[in-house]
Amino acid sequence: MERTITILGLESSCDDTAAAVVREQGPAQPEILSSIVFGQTDLHSAYGGVVPEIAARAHAEKLDLCVRDALADAKIGLADLDAIAVTAGPGLIGGVMSGVMCAKGIAAATGLPLIGVNHLAGHALTPRLTDQIPYPYLMLLVSGGHCQFLIARGPEDFTRLGGTIDDAPGEAFDKTARLLGLAQPGGPAVQAEAAQGDAKRFRFPRPMLDRPDCNMSFSGLKTALMRMRDQIAEKQGGLTRQDRADLCAGFQAAVVDVLVGKTRRALAVYLESNPSHPAIAVAGGVAANTAIRKGLEAASTDAGVAFTAPPLSLCTDNAAMIAYAGLERFKSGARDGMDLAARPRWPLDQTSPALLGSGRKGAKA
Repeated sequence: MERTITILGLESSCDDTAAAVVREQGPAQPEILSSIVFGQTDLHSAYGGVVPEIAARAHAEKLDLCVRDALADAKIGLADLDAIAVTAGPGLIGGVMSGVMCAKGIAAATGLPLIGVNHLAGHALTPRLTDQIPYPYLMLLVSGGHCQFLIARGPEDFTRLGGTIDDAPGEAFDKTARLLGLAQPGGPAVQAEAAQGDAKRFRFPRPMLDRPDCNMSFSGLKTALMRMRDQIAEKQGGLTRQDRADLCAGFQAAVVDVLVGKTRRALAVYLESNPSHPAIAVAGGVAANTAIRKGLEAASTDAGVAFTAPPLSLCTDNAAMIAYAGLERFKSGARDGMDLAARPRWPLDQTSPALLGSGRKGAKA
């Protein structure tokens, strides 16, 4: 009989405190027994973004409650677990430390193995949790702090094909929302406004689409929007609701065009390796944007490659992805000791040189 493996996962890298239980039995698809997420939107709304100290304190207050609720929803106890997986980076260091210390405490009290997980690997492996797609596959990880194309060959084997050299798309969406007086998080707010706008009214740049590589830049889009906003406000004494919607629509269309254009190039590079079951997956908070999903799906269809996007609840930060990434590491024999350190930065591709400007901006860069 195939062994059943049950993992408790903890996630606290930014502003969501989460715990989840994932179970796998042999070749069957892994099952999410529970997934608890305590958000912090109300705590940070007055500041226009995540305040690291506030986030860290909230994680420390909520982590034990998350674990309690996750175990209760899964109808199991600590004795039923095989290991504890926890985000050990990258992220806001106070939050990451909160999660790591909580996981160490549970591991010390129970004797369970401790598994440190790269938060980005959690996102990158989510398509295997939800759809069991085989290695190697092309991964577009697109979130508030990161944007990169990766070829995933194993739970700890990733090759970066390219990424953003400055702002990640999620960060650009958040800044756009602040510039236009919209609520945070900016992604959903901008998408809602864009649905009512005319994307052709304002022409935004499509940075780096004229370059043959897979690298991207999004900071110029935010600057272009700010200038357009100021020009309109100066000309007519302020912005109308339609002006704001049109600006959001134009900005979102530019982001979609850049991501889709660079995805086509990344697909061409990936397909040169002749994968037996070619597939592309997208994950991360920005993957919840419906316009971006449609564009990426169209690009994959044109290339004859299977497209996978996790459910929206698994695109944003959650602990189920951490539990599953920990499960894959656990099966490979990986274990961490009580010296497991919290890391503010932790690239998935350990061999490629850092991108110019990467790691300087964004909550988890």
